[in-house]
Amino acid sequence: MRRAGPPAGSLLCPQTAGATVGSVSPRHVPASVTELQRVGLFGSLPGETIAKLAERMVREEVAQGRAIVTGDEPTDRFYVLLSGLATVTRAETGAGDLLRPGETFGRGAAPTGSEGPVSVSALTSCVVASCDRPTFDELVQPLYKPD
Repeated sequence: MRRAGPPAGSLLCPQTAGATVGSVSPRHVPASVTELQRVGLFGSLPGETIAKLAERMVREEVAQGRAIVTGDEPTDRFYVLLSGLATVTRAETGAGDLLRPGETFGRGAAPTGSEGPVSVSALTSCVVASCDRPTFDELVQPLYKPD
């Protein structure tokens, strides 16, 4: 029996041969400790804490042009761009910014609080890691508090 290929017009991710980009994987793919250690924000974390964070952060490969976060769907996740370039567009101004590897976005990413709804799209093929609110509160939020 011949296996059906991906739907017409879908993009394939070369790192996951045969998987359709944008499809939801039933398996949790954690970020690696090595990837997170390269992020400046996490530089002060002890090894045990960064290992916990790596276990809880979901790693995702994002195809060029695909939306990572859309302004009309509020996210409760915290994201870090591990590789590639992404653009941030602010809903109220339409202004865009460039995100580079190591930069963060989403829930709680700005120490001064939210600046309203934003959309983030992959300018190039990207790898992002994200975590939920409880993980952010426990392991990441303390990094934003002044000494």
